Amino acid sequence: MKLSICAIASEVVPLAKTGGLADVASALSRQLTAGGHDVRLFVPFYSQIRRDRLQAARVESLQGLAIITGSHEYRVDVWKAKLPGSSTPVYLVESDALFARTRLYTGDPDEHRRFLVLTRAALECCRRMNFRPHIVHSHDWHTAFAPLWLRSNYKNDPVFANTRSVLTIHNIGYQGEFSAADAGDLDLGADAYLLHQDDLRAGRVNALKNGILHADAVTTVSPTYAREITTPQFGMGMETALAARGKAVRGILNGVDYEEWDPRRDKYLPIHFSAADLPRKAELKRNFLLRQNLKPTQGRVPLLGIVSRLASQKGFDLLTESLPRLLKNHDLRLAVVGTGDAQYEKFFAGLAEKHRGRAWFFAGYDEALAHWIEGASDVFLMPSLYEPCGLNQMYSLRYGTIPVVRRTGGLADSVTHFDPTTGEGTGIVFNDFDTSAMDWALDTAMQWFVQPDLWQKIVLNAMRCDFSWETQANEYLKLFAELLQVDAAALIERNTAQKAAG
Repeated sequence: MKLSICAIASEVVPLAKTGGLADVASALSRQLTAGGHDVRLFVPFYSQIRRDRLQAARVESLQGLAIITGSHEYRVDVWKAKLPGSSTPVYLVESDALFARTRLYTGDPDEHRRFLVLTRAALECCRRMNFRPHIVHSHDWHTAFAPLWLRSNYKNDPVFANTRSVLTIHNIGYQGEFSAADAGDLDLGADAYLLHQDDLRAGRVNALKNGILHADAVTTVSPTYAREITTPQFGMGMETALAARGKAVRGILNGVDYEEWDPRRDKYLPIHFSAADLPRKAELKRNFLLRQNLKPTQGRVPLLGIVSRLASQKGFDLLTESLPRLLKNHDLRLAVVGTGDAQYEKFFAGLAEKHRGRAWFFAGYDEALAHWIEGASDVFLMPSLYEPCGLNQMYSLRYGTIPVVRRTGGLADSVTHFDPTTGEGTGIVFNDFDTSAMDWALDTAMQWFVQPDLWQKIVLNAMRCDFSWETQANEYLKLFAELLQVDAAALIERNTAQKAAG
């Protein structure tokens, strides 16, 4: 069975990105297209998108679409291009009034309307093209009203007669809440009763909550995070709505693009290596230390790496106490790339100043440096307070850079604590979010690193892990098959055969 899928996202790599949402929307669409499915991806045509590098053509039948949101009417033009590096068609919704701004996301009063128009335009384009999607896949709050509209404004439309809706939550902290005074922008008419009524009475409309209520299935980016967000600690006000959906909520771990992240052919690195040639990883480490004016290591001295947004969510409150102690008590090197909260930037800058030649900090983000740190480091630090999925720990595993993580969200689902007795496990995992647990994890890393045979066992275990999108896309196909009541095994077999025929 060939699936028809309408995917709607506010960002997609490589056109526009602020976070992991863009990676997932791109990678999943590419994988499903490669499997022979008809995926049509709708995104805003932001002014930041480099039009000179994108061979986009106007879709004549989709010019001047009138999209009405309450008392506002917008005219949008739709362009079509191929997602770079793939055959996936991407439809770019153009509206200077909405998407020609200095940032992808704003705090402007019409922020909700920007993405209402995107979502409504995607559904209208399906109608105009007579594209009958089996699945409408919404990503995050920006497109979360699609499931509600399929049950209201489009419930009698033959184009969507057999459509099922899926909402993927990438980070539950972003919910798209706006004033109930603007509820008319949804144009629900007699179906307005479908909106969450308690929220309306409280004077608000929550886009994500309404998506959770009405989607045929709700996914998030790891199985553990799917459980965590049904609790008050991590649900951020959505826990009751999610718990009410029961088995309709599930976690599917994000995949990794191994074309981009592979130590055997990483385009950013001058030295490549594999599990069969680990001395070249050590050579890359020496090269990195020299490039960053870090002291060469004598004997077995570990290089610890961090590539991250510098925010409390990422667990840096633990490191501000633990790293100074570690640097005092152990001979090690530390390399950090990141930007974010001023307090953490100041902390890492101070460490680099106090421990010159042993600690190094780059304030900002640089793609090449991110690859260097993943490839050259021995240990990668990711002690998050919460982590919906996380990708860097999976990159680290591929590069034989052992992750030190807290047992939460996608970190719990992708890294298993090493057991020296059995020789099984891929990293160092601690449970409690406190300094003593962080200290234990770091000290464990130091103790194991000085044992070459034991450390090599962990490294080889890590490098055997497979978190490819080829594997994870099949989990989405299983879900789609369940919603459509078709044979999942046959769907996956067809998908695999199409990729092989390529």
